[in-house]
Amino acid sequence: MDDLLELTGRAEATHFWFRGFRKFIAPVLEDVADGRAGLRLVDCGCGTGNNLRLLQPHGRTFGFDLTSSGPARARLDGWMVVRGDITRIPLVSESVDVATAFDVLQCVEADVAALREMARIVRPGGAIVATLAAFDVLRGDHAEVWQEVRRYTPASARRLVEAAGLKPERVSFLFASIFPLVAAARLTQRVTRRFRSGPRADIDIAVPSAPVNLVLTALVNGEAALMRRMPMPIGSSLLVVARKM
Repeated sequence: MDDLLELTGRAEATHFWFRGFRKFIAPVLEDVADGRAGLRLVDCGCGTGNNLRLLQPHGRTFGFDLTSSGPARARLDGWMVVRGDITRIPLVSESVDVATAFDVLQCVEADVAALREMARIVRPGGAIVATLAAFDVLRGDHAEVWQEVRRYTPASARRLVEAAGLKPERVSFLFASIFPLVAAARLTQRVTRRFRSGPRADIDIAVPSAPVNLVLTALVNGEAALMRRMPMPIGSSLLVVARKM
């Protein structure tokens, strides 16, 4: 896992997927904050801590991660990050305004328990923002390397939110623009797996050549702008915004 975080840390600044992810999530957090300053925000399973930059404009930001190397790397960059388990979050109840979990819950066996823990630490009226891997058909090397337990559909994501006692405000697709590319790549990985020694950790994280990366960055950024006006019909990820009543 430490090696995976190292690969991720090197890719986050320039890889088209991470660039697009930030374009998708920043407006969502602005909507959730609704112009309020001084919020308390926590990123659950924050990995390298890079996504704390998305939370920072809205108030006091901190995070935790199950690995040891993730918090250590994040603290070197000046972030307040500790080691912790999302099913036993090291925070008191009703102590934060916004809790996020980006591509974490699909790797947690007890996903309902994890989301209930996130609900526990959020104040009444507070929000939970999460992204989830979509569709079992998109399982490939990435899913094996990151030890994904499951993938979600919009219906199963809503059931998860409701089982945790939260009100789903939004469940929508992300990365529709590259869905055919992702589907083709994952199918190829599954077909060729028998001819390879095992799943490759870098196969989805490696930054493409500069021209390809530039084109794909423009594609997902365009989708992010369009998504402000209309929902996407499909995607390789799901965005969930839920509210604690």
